[in-house]
Amino acid sequence: MRTTKIVLLALMLVLSPGGLAQELGLSLPSAPEPQRARVGQVLAYSFSIDEQQGSPGPTATQGKVAAAPQTLTLKDAEALAVKTNPQISVSRLMALASQQVSREAKSSFWPTAVADITGVDAQENSRISAGGLNNPIIYERAAGGVTVSQLITDFGRTQNLVASANLSAMAEAENALATKQQILLAVNQAFFNALQTHAVLKVAEETVNARQVVADQIGALAKNKLKSDLDLSFANVNLAQAKLLLMDAQNNHKAALANLSAVLGFPSQQEFVLQDTTEAVAPPPADVDGLVTTAFGTRPELLALDLQYQSTQKFKTAERDLMLPSLRAVGTVGGAPVRNDHLPSWYGAVGANLDIPIFNGFLYSARAREADLRSQAARDRVVDLRNRISRDVRTSWLSANNAYERLGVTKQLLEQAQLALELAQTRYKLGLSSIVELSQAQLQATQAEIGNAQAGYDYRLAQAVLQFETSGL
Repeated sequence: MRTTKIVLLALMLVLSPGGLAQELGLSLPSAPEPQRARVGQVLAYSFSIDEQQGSPGPTATQGKVAAAPQTLTLKDAEALAVKTNPQISVSRLMALASQQVSREAKSSFWPTAVADITGVDAQENSRISAGGLNNPIIYERAAGGVTVSQLITDFGRTQNLVASANLSAMAEAENALATKQQILLAVNQAFFNALQTHAVLKVAEETVNARQVVADQIGALAKNKLKSDLDLSFANVNLAQAKLLLMDAQNNHKAALANLSAVLGFPSQQEFVLQDTTEAVAPPPADVDGLVTTAFGTRPELLALDLQYQSTQKFKTAERDLMLPSLRAVGTVGGAPVRNDHLPSWYGAVGANLDIPIFNGFLYSARAREADLRSQAARDRVVDLRNRISRDVRTSWLSANNAYERLGVTKQLLEQAQLALELAQTRYKLGLSSIVELSQAQLQATQAEIGNAQAGYDYRLAQAVLQFETSGL
């Protein structure tokens, strides 16, 4: 009997150790934590036998350690955008497709060869009597042959079509370059915006810390009846305003990183550690008219539109040449192993055909007029783009000069605001001023710090825009 009880007790220990321990009032040691991999490696746990056979067990891998943020400079961002941004890929593919249009137009200069295999089972002595002016005899036969056709001249139409296609292909290549420049400008804007929001975020964090210290100090003094509750309320209001500023700065920085990720071609937001350059700030060029002249010669949008205008000129000439005749040589040869006794075993012929248009319902004249009008519209678009480029260059030059002048003003404002804050803090500690004066000085110092942080990146962005408008990035 005693042996039986011992066996039953052992079974209970094995099947329900936790429940038995609670009943007996014992505490079991906790299970050891699974060992995790080092930082940067995959968090891996043990796998059950079922997972090794194809189905995961209850101890399957749970996930991976988040990758470290990627360090990114402006040059790295530009190179990455050129490789991954889909708009650049689309523009390149369109340029390659336009080159095939040139090959399509050039195909008319080459001979055309067609192989035919024909088998006919016809009624004896039958003729085609309806549907044409002639009524040829239909013979029972099986034959094969080759027909070759070669354009001799169409008085320049095909040549003008080829020239128009070549110019269009060159215009698409310039459009691809323009798209690349626009993406690079977007990268610069997103990169500097992210740096700017990060700088504002740092200012907001420092502001919260500084106002928290002031609020704690005034709170301690208020408890000892050395400061009034009004002072404590003002300090808490300033602290709450700083926290709101911090929340907005955090949100703006995340939005800037999301925009930068999208410009770089990522489908989701990426975490970047942006590295700023330490290049000396240089003033913008003094001669704006020279910048406009440079833009007229280098802007790919203008070059593309001018090439498109030249293409429409060639196409207009080609459409006018539809009214001219075209001369084509034709040759054919073949054999008929199965044939009527009246037919020879092979056939062959060489000839020329001169196609002279006489009247087609004014179709060709309407096409020529349409091409001429489209060419005039393309010419006017070139003039309009030149005017807009001149305006954009002058506007961006003015913005760059204004941003450059703001650098010195914001720096001076920051120095004065910090000095005023120090004086206000000293006066408040000595009891010579109220909390209102200190709050006003804190607000002005915070605004000056944000303005100074933004001014540097505003000027660098203005420089990037001016370079884009003038000669490209």
